[in-house]
Amino acid sequence: MSVEDRRVKRLPREVREKQILDAAVQVFSEHGYHNASMDEVSEVAGVSKPMIYAYLGSKEDLFAACIRREANLLMEAIVGGVDQNQPADMQLWMGLRSFFEFVAANKPSWRVLHRQAISQGGPFSEELVAMRSRAINLVDALLFRSATRHGVEEQHATKSTEAMAAALVGGGESMADWWLDHPEVPTRVVASWLMNLVWMGFGDLVEGTVWQPTP
Repeated sequence: MSVEDRRVKRLPREVREKQILDAAVQVFSEHGYHNASMDEVSEVAGVSKPMIYAYLGSKEDLFAACIRREANLLMEAIVGGVDQNQPADMQLWMGLRSFFEFVAANKPSWRVLHRQAISQGGPFSEELVAMRSRAINLVDALLFRSATRHGVEEQHATKSTEAMAAALVGGGESMADWWLDHPEVPTRVVASWLMNLVWMGFGDLVEGTVWQPTP
C-alpha cells in the first residue's frame, strides 16, 4: 500500500471513535458484556484491536463509553422532540413518543442501556443512574411548572412531582423493555398506553385534585 493510500484511510478521531462505538454497541447488545469479545468488535468496526485500546481503552472503558454515548443520544432525542410552548400534557406526550421512537430505531442501544448495564451493575450502573436522574429531572420540571401554575403550593409540589417523575421514568423503562419482546405493537400505541396510564392520574394531581381512601 502506498503512502497516499494510507493517508486516504486516515479518519478524524471523532469519526473513528464513532465507528468503534457503533460496532461495540452492536456486539454488546447481541452477546452481553461478558461474552462480547474485543476481537469481534475489531472485526465489526474494521479496525485493529490496538487501535480500539488506543482510542477508547479497555473492554470495561469501551462498555462505559457506549453507555455514556447512548444515554446522551437518548436524552437528546427526548428533549429535541418536546415543544416547550405546548401545554404540559402535550409536552409529556411528545417526550414519551420521542422516547419510544428512539428505542424502536435503536434497539441495540436500548439493550445495552437497560438490559446489559443493569445486569452488570458496578461502575456501569452509575452511568445508568446518571441517565435516569436526567430523565427524572426533565419530567419533574414539567410537572412542577404545571402544578404551580394550577395553584399547588411550591413546597408540596417539589416532592410530589419529583416522586411522580421517578415513577413515570421507571414505568417507561419497563414498558420499553416489554416492547422489545413485542415489536409488533406500534410505538405510538405503546406511548399512548403509558400516556393514558400516567396522565389520567397526573392530570388531577398536578391540578391539586387527589384521591383519598374511604374512612
